[in-house]
Amino acid sequence: MGRTHKKVSIQRKGREWTRISAAQGVESALRMLEGRWKFLILFQLFGGEVRRFSELERAIPAVTQKMLAQQLRQMERDGIVHRKVYPEIPPKVEYSLTEWGQSLCPALDALLKWAELRPEKSAEKPAGA
Repeated sequence: MGRTHKKVSIQRKGREWTRISAAQGVESALRMLEGRWKFLILFQLFGGEVRRFSELERAIPAVTQKMLAQQLRQMERDGIVHRKVYPEIPPKVEYSLTEWGQSLCPALDALLKWAELRPEKSAEKPAGA
């Protein structure tokens, strides 16, 4: 089978990525990041930041408690976020990125730089021209 691209021909656990497996892998990764608030949560936690639920709520004022809790639970389940519960009253819960979650930072930086390279819409030629 052919390689996806010379830059995507890395081997992982003795396996070389193909066009199909690379597309499926990226699709799977993007599914983990789906959600209106996940990127905002990630950027609040990058750099080793530790935030309590209420701090995240204040930092992302448009999110509801229910949605923030749901997105954090999904990210915890996927291994991106670590949740630490302190046995005290009232309950104290802190969120931070796992090492794997923190490793998303360079990938998102690269995506942001890629997006900045997009040509202006007005400069694009209409289809069929």
